[in-house]
Amino acid sequence: MLTRMDPIREAKRQWIAHGWADAADGMALVTSLVRVHQLVMERVDAALRPHDLSFARYEVLRLLSFTQEGQLPMAKLGSRLQVHPASVTSAVARLEKQGFVRRSRSDADGRVVLAAITDAGREVVEAATVSLNTEVFEKPGIEDVPGVTALLSQLRAASGDTVD
Repeated sequence: MLTRMDPIREAKRQWIAHGWADAADGMALVTSLVRVHQLVMERVDAALRPHDLSFARYEVLRLLSFTQEGQLPMAKLGSRLQVHPASVTSAVARLEKQGFVRRSRSDADGRVVLAAITDAGREVVEAATVSLNTEVFEKPGIEDVPGVTALLSQLRAASGDTVD
């Protein structure tokens, strides 16, 4: 019979055994965060797969749908989503091919490229939001969601994020 063990606990034990006790808790925390990220993204991907969306493309659509006019300059999309401009360009290009977004030049400043959500984009983002809410967000897998979120906010702030 195969005995299962917690690989992060074993890694922490090894850290201590190798003389790195001062870093062992931090290593366990970071390794746990990376593993939790993998697990959560598996759930997110499963919820979005039927809608033919990645989380990055979902975030673009959700942000555009929240705006008054349903559109934003590409640079503002990247800034608000805290991602590299190339990532936004790639996500918007894929969404445009899917018919969920259209790109155009700003009438006020022809140098500015706008991304605008289409009616099809609005439909898919609403359906995807229902899936994410019911399959992931309403039952994230822990009880003290506000407390854990506050702890993660401390980590974000210590890394330079603006946290209210």
